[in-house]
Amino acid sequence: MLGGPGLESVVDQYISVITNDGRNIVGILKGFDQATNIILDESHERVYSTKEGVQQLVLGLYIIRGDNIGVIGELDEELDGSLNLSELRAHPLKSVIH
Repeated sequence: MLGGPGLESVVDQYISVITNDGRNIVGILKGFDQATNIILDESHERVYSTKEGVQQLVLGLYIIRGDNIGVIGELDEELDGSLNLSELRAHPLKSVIH
């Protein structure tokens, strides 16, 4: 997991964010602050289902509060581009329970 100063190395790169409520948001990291609030550009949410392929909901420029972030990870654009998301099936992630 990236956090704090580690995020500097992925500014202007694609990242994947898993939020505490189980959402998967992918976009280009444009900025962050000391509370790990992040700004993503060209972002979309990937909605997983066991019955149909992954839906991608366009979000555009998007801000995620740091206290709602569960995991931040680098995204391998080449590998991600080779996936056929319309054929991918998965259970949606559950919310984090505190």
